[in-house]
Amino acid sequence: MTKLISRLPWTNLNILKETLAGLTVAMTMIPESISFALLAGLSPLTGLYAAFIMGLVTGILGGRPGMVSGGAGATVVVLISLVSVHGTQYLFAAVLLAGILQILVGVFKLGKYVRLIPQPVMYGFLNGLAVIIFMAQVEQFKITQNGTEEWIKGAALYMMLGLAILTMTIVLIFPRLTKTIPSSLVAIMLVSGIVYFLHIDTPKVGDIASVTGVLPSFAIPRVPFTLETLGVIFPYALIMAGVGLIESLLTLNMVDEMTHTKGKSDKESIAQGVANISNGFFGGMGGCAMVGQTLVNIGAGARTKISSIIGALSILFIILVGGPVIEQIPRVALVGVMIVVAFNTFQWTSFQIVNKMPISDIFVGILVAVITILLHNLALAVIIGVAISAIVFAWDNAKRISARILLDEKGHKIYEISGLLFFASSITFNELFDIHNDPQKIIIDFKGSRVMDMSAIGALKKVVHQYENQNKEVVLRHLSRDCRKLLDKAEGFLQVKIQEDVAKT
Repeated sequence: MTKLISRLPWTNLNILKETLAGLTVAMTMIPESISFALLAGLSPLTGLYAAFIMGLVTGILGGRPGMVSGGAGATVVVLISLVSVHGTQYLFAAVLLAGILQILVGVFKLGKYVRLIPQPVMYGFLNGLAVIIFMAQVEQFKITQNGTEEWIKGAALYMMLGLAILTMTIVLIFPRLTKTIPSSLVAIMLVSGIVYFLHIDTPKVGDIASVTGVLPSFAIPRVPFTLETLGVIFPYALIMAGVGLIESLLTLNMVDEMTHTKGKSDKESIAQGVANISNGFFGGMGGCAMVGQTLVNIGAGARTKISSIIGALSILFIILVGGPVIEQIPRVALVGVMIVVAFNTFQWTSFQIVNKMPISDIFVGILVAVITILLHNLALAVIIGVAISAIVFAWDNAKRISARILLDEKGHKIYEISGLLFFASSITFNELFDIHNDPQKIIIDFKGSRVMDMSAIGALKKVVHQYENQNKEVVLRHLSRDCRKLLDKAEGFLQVKIQEDVAKT
């Protein structure tokens, strides 16, 4: 009986650590969700509802324990122009449609392709993200007076800097005392207590907007159910679905590396979709995984879905009951926590290995980071990085195709091909042959090569056709099974003799 109990999944969990991690995540998520909502011209509750719904649904259904989702800025930015032109109801409809698209990605198991993202792109993504998180905290040292935004000065500035440094110090030192309680939560509580009891005048969460409200209620988006409406919302939904999934699956990969465990990308795609559909019906602005909050969660020791669910329920509790308390948290305490997150997010090891990386990888990493910082568009930065990496890979492999020339005992000329035969190397491949001076029979040996695509088939056809015009015979040797399948599909387009008894696997 004792052995059976020891195998139950919850016996190895630190429930206290998961709960405290969830509370910490909720505190850091609230001001960010409100800010993103206001940025898009939405009510603060629209952002808080998104944080609650995304966190709860993905916490229950998601494929990556420890990952936190909420009303992220990456997805909201996509919808700003839609809200300004057509209104909030069209936003809810677009979010709902984006959720459907994300579910389809999961159902058809397309999420796994995020693994094709190269390491330099991941370095650039995380380094750019770290800079964005840091710069967002710097903006907290500004105030708006008479409609004009200006930097805080004098004693108020020094006080904020002092409180931020104190917060960061607690976050960094407290784990040396104990790791049972998240140091970020301790820092927020201690600094909040100091500000409250010493009556320090510093900006608070409540200065952004009130966080008190009611339960989100079900409602179908009030938009015309016409093709015209679909034409309006579909482009926004498609971009939002793509941005949300890329950011979420990149975050999933990041947590995989940090925890040495394996998440389920397709399951997470479906969970993100269900969460966004729920947002569309319950008045949330939609969202995706939040990298900063995920790092806070993992750093606090969370390793299961419990922390995400606790965080979501904490946000709901705050909306319904605890708003007045949370509104008194000094924003500088959250600033200090997020600066430490930014520092830990930056991939400092990328500097250590920079002299060991190819120039092309260094360029891709820097480019991704710059695009991320300048455009605040993580998905676009990653797509451009992957595209350039693919082009560099194709170019490098295109230059590596070559042929070793031999003669067999019968006087037949053998071309032993090395390197991949595909669209980028097809021209070089055609230049390897001496068609006019070759004997009556030549053998093209693919033991060190692969026929990869239709461009390769076209290159083969051109070579075979040129030899046939000279009344010469071409035989292909050592074709792998996948190459044979490709040639079988091209039957009628290319007819060539293949040696059947020397195929390789």
